[in-house]
Amino acid sequence: MMKKYILDLSVSACERINEKYVLLRLTDDQPLPEMVPGQFVEVRVDGSPSTFLRRPISVNFVDREKNELWLLVATIGDGTRRLGQLQAGDIVNCVLPLGNGFTMPTEQKKVLLVGGGVGVAPLLYFGKQLKDRGMEPTFLLGARSAKDLLMLEEFEKYGRVFVTTEDGTAGEKGFVTQHSLLQKESFDQISTCGPKPMMVAVARFARKEDVFCEASLENLMACGLGACLCCVEKTTEGNLCVCKEGPVFDVKRLMW
Repeated sequence: MMKKYILDLSVSACERINEKYVLLRLTDDQPLPEMVPGQFVEVRVDGSPSTFLRRPISVNFVDREKNELWLLVATIGDGTRRLGQLQAGDIVNCVLPLGNGFTMPTEQKKVLLVGGGVGVAPLLYFGKQLKDRGMEPTFLLGARSAKDLLMLEEFEKYGRVFVTTEDGTAGEKGFVTQHSLLQKESFDQISTCGPKPMMVAVARFARKEDVFCEASLENLMACGLGACLCCVEKTTEGNLCVCKEGPVFDVKRLMW
């Protein structure tokens, strides 16, 4: 088990990526704790009277040189909208790192990382770590429209990037599991995060191809410690708290 910390982190930047998403970059006087791709942070929201619970946000990236933690935030409710209004120098209280991470291959493998919406967030840090170990990951990223694609330039630093959009405004038209790449190439390992229907489709594809596949679930995680039971998922071992047993699961354990 990795040690958990409650830290007051300082905002070094809050960059609006598009009308819905912001990239929150946080730093500290001390070196940030060790974090692995797939883990998440519970962020306290100050100044929002209707927000009582912390917000779970995936670790998007850890920049060790700048000692920065990146969080990709979809500003869709009162709490996350408040986070989107933060400014450099503001303090954000975080509990981290929480949950488990993606399985890092012990040997050179062809790894496919499939993301949709804000679910692309944890794949960036995983892609960087794969590249650091001498692998070239393949990213397959889906969105409704070209304007909803996030951080493509960052992903391109660490591997090949393929894109689908539902309206055909970028990449191939359709869903990620319909991309021609999946007919042309085979992979040793698949990691996915995004809307549940997308992850279910990716899991089915992986089962059909007999490829090891992990999904990072985005259930509502209020406490992050397995106490409140609002993020329970049905698995082959019964009901499990995603925040404590996950959020990353081998898809064979899920009742999909």
